[in-house]
Amino acid sequence: MTQISGALLFAPAGRAEIIPKAARADMVILDLEDGAGDINRETAYENIIGSGLDPARTIVRIVGPESPHFAADVAMVQASQFNLVMLPKVQGDLPEELTGLDIIAMIETPAAVVNIAKIASDPKVIGLFWGAEDLTTFMGGTYSRFQTDEPNAGYRDAIRLTRALTLIHAAANGKFAIDAIHADFHDDEGLYVEALDAARSGFAATACIHPRQVDIVRRAYLPESAQLEWAQRVVAAAAQHPGAFQLDGQMIDAPLVAQAEKIISRQPA
Repeated sequence: MTQISGALLFAPAGRAEIIPKAARADMVILDLEDGAGDINRETAYENIIGSGLDPARTIVRIVGPESPHFAADVAMVQASQFNLVMLPKVQGDLPEELTGLDIIAMIETPAAVVNIAKIASDPKVIGLFWGAEDLTTFMGGTYSRFQTDEPNAGYRDAIRLTRALTLIHAAANGKFAIDAIHADFHDDEGLYVEALDAARSGFAATACIHPRQVDIVRRAYLPESAQLEWAQRVVAAAAQHPGAFQLDGQMIDAPLVAQAEKIISRQPA
């Protein structure tokens, strides 16, 4: 099973000079879709195949099934050293052409939200990644988040619901979930708070669109020293108790032990 964690960084496949720089992230997403812009596809394909990136740490985002470039993108990946594909503009059933590839399905259309149970349970799908901006556009909206002239903050209700459903359905099917990008790459504090919530909620990783976001996301996914110390004591005490036990006045049972183990697993190797 592919291990996804921490900060994922998009790199436009048409920009060969950018790809090596993106390798500083935990995983690279070589982008043939929105983030790639208007590209020469043959050049982009050559850049991907000649990237020298570790296949275990690389995702290729192809175009959606309705694009005229879909078949060529799939054929290129199948002929390459890479096997992990991010599929945008999912509606419901995944195309059979993707059989044999590991798929991260993007939940970014209203139809994908409605059909999320079917998508998440597809055996070709190993994880879910949701997108706020495309979803907002498809719904006819103009802002995924509340603006400064509005009383609330953060994502709007339909967008927050999609974020929660992505995490829940991924977990229900034993798969990972990746949190959406934070589009304002100058908003360090907003990104950190959002990534911290993602890590604590159960997302495996957060996607980044700018290199400056990588270290911020990594910091959010790392356990704080006090949190790590608590987790280590919980796990050590659990080894001495077959059932629930008390620690520092707190009742510890199996779910809290599992949470402690998760915290420990997020230490750097």
